Amino acid sequence: MFRLAIRFKIGSPTPGLNSIFRLRRDAVGAIEPRLATTSRSFASLLGASLIAFVFVVAPVSPAHGVEDARKVGVVSFGLFGDQGVFRREAIGAAQVIAGRFGSGPLDVQYNSKKGGGATIEALAKSLQNAATGLDAENDVLFLILTSHGSPTGLAVKAGRLTQTLTPSDLAGMLARTGVRHKVVVISACYSGVFIPRLASPDMLVITAADADHSSFGCQDKAKWTYFGDAFFNVALRQAGSLKEAFIVARAIVHRREQHEHFESSNPTMAGGENVEPLLIARP
Repeated sequence: MFRLAIRFKIGSPTPGLNSIFRLRRDAVGAIEPRLATTSRSFASLLGASLIAFVFVVAPVSPAHGVEDARKVGVVSFGLFGDQGVFRREAIGAAQVIAGRFGSGPLDVQYNSKKGGGATIEALAKSLQNAATGLDAENDVLFLILTSHGSPTGLAVKAGRLTQTLTPSDLAGMLARTGVRHKVVVISACYSGVFIPRLASPDMLVITAADADHSSFGCQDKAKWTYFGDAFFNVALRQAGSLKEAFIVARAIVHRREQHEHFESSNPTMAGGENVEPLLIARP
């Protein structure tokens, strides 16, 4: 076993876009400065016994060298600037994915109440930039989006700028990257509306809710939404695969919603038959 040091480097601020937070890997995969997160959360308390029961140590694969060579490029956007939880979730989720799976390009952006550059146009550009650093047939592009959602798509709010990212918009962006294997995780109300347009054997889609329900936990000062906490902050820190993490996270979210007398958000996972075997979490 070895220790992997991850550092995060914040680029110099761009005039007028001080709320943009970009994280990019250097030539050796280092990222500066160090960010620390904790898993002391409601979800971790609810899910501790369940996680201990579900997760087992995965055997070492004979193809371990091949897995190590595969890159996972991560793009993570906090789209709604009026509430800080989406910024914190975009940063924290990217950190977890990069630590467990990633060895490729990393780009995190978010908006604030004053503005920002995490727009639909910026997302398209970031996906294209990430794709240039990946092998289109063998590597994996991992997209994380966190925001408010509606039956028409995801809300983008950067100061006075408002946009809606629709399933058709996102499907077109992802297709243009040319990367075959992709994972998309969307933490938002009604995020299941993206599944029919995105999910396929080569694209795994995980959403915080189905197409007909809200998700919860988007308070301004929260560190995570309910689903983000359960999936990224708790389950994925210990799971051997995305499927294992989703099963545990869905149970944690359901128990929390029951406890607070909320209607179930029904987190959903679809597609990805060809993708999931490529993503084996580091121990």
